[in-house]
Amino acid sequence: NDILLGGMVMEYIRPSLVKMYKNAGYDFILADGEHVLFSGLPAMADFVLAARDNGLPVICKIPELARPDVARLLEAGAFGMQLPRTESRAQLEQLADYMKFPPVGSRAGAPLFGNVDYVWPDDDKKWIEGANAATIVVAHIETRLGFENIEEIVTAEHLDMLYIGAYDFSISMGHPGQYDHPEIISAMEHVQTTCLNAGIPFGTTPPNPQTGGRWLARGARFF
Repeated sequence: NDILLGGMVMEYIRPSLVKMYKNAGYDFILADGEHVLFSGLPAMADFVLAARDNGLPVICKIPELARPDVARLLEAGAFGMQLPRTESRAQLEQLADYMKFPPVGSRAGAPLFGNVDYVWPDDDKKWIEGANAATIVVAHIETRLGFENIEEIVTAEHLDMLYIGAYDFSISMGHPGQYDHPEIISAMEHVQTTCLNAGIPFGTTPPNPQTGGRWLARGARFF
């Protein structure tokens, strides 16, 4: 029942930002790799390691559904992947396949990078099972098609969390930036109710604290 607050990072990924978010009381970091250019994989790997060392799990919003992006970020030590424009169960199942080791998925073994803090696991089988349980799959609903397929999407076997990107969602629904439009509110409430009925934690990025409070009262669990 805990409420989780995530701090977003985009262009600036110095370890000092990890410290600021840690001191501010955030629970996780969302690294947006879809809209902006980070300063390269080494810098991102350093940032993820700094976050791990400070107890802040990193969820990465990947630019597209592609095995290399997922693998490199997981090996760097990220805990979760968020798929923008999630529109089907099949997409999430493909993402989970990339993220999970056999027999659950097809992730390649890489037991000596940031994902294990550069310490070889004592028990490989136990580590693989633990890694599969610890990696987080996040659906990102931001299109009308994603909304229309929400009943199917929440049944994805390895789905852990579902997020609505309210701004892009409002654009796709024909009401750009009108977060309080009745059609937007009704659609988002339907998505949230579907998540709650399926036992999937729901979250979003509210435009202001008042809107965040309304979603919190309805059962939203992360922002």
